[in-house]
Amino acid sequence: MIEYSHGDMHDIEHFVKVWGYAKCIGELEGLEEDMQYILEVTSIIHDIACPLCREKYGDASGKLQERESEPLVRAFLADRNMDKSMIDRIVFLVCHHHTYTGVDGLDYQILLEADYLVNAYESGYGIENIRNMYNTVFKTQTGKDLLCSMYDL
Repeated sequence: MIEYSHGDMHDIEHFVKVWGYAKCIGELEGLEEDMQYILEVTSIIHDIACPLCREKYGDASGKLQERESEPLVRAFLADRNMDKSMIDRIVFLVCHHHTYTGVDGLDYQILLEADYLVNAYESGYGIENIRNMYNTVFKTQTGKDLLCSMYDL
């Protein structure tokens, strides 16, 4: 993904931070090995559509990313020797990483939490937004603990 990002340091720094939080939360929450692997791959490529969306729409909002991600993810993973069910799950997660309803697995939950932890800082979210996310979206104890520690909740 670093090469794919063509030197866009914001994108590179973002996905590396999301990966770090996702890895940490997943390990501390005791994810099974396959789910941890899916989570980590997804966290690295979750914003794969950002460059395309900025070029095509002048905007890389979450819903545009979700709409444009599937073919990019499938092409990126095509030669990675992964089974179809893993690729399908990664595609689903990337295509829903800004959708906070219908969360159907711990990998999905952790991706949302890890991405939010990074976005909250990068976007300068206010404390009310952060408290709302804590109360309505965050479910893992590790994610909640991190959010509380980072924002003195």
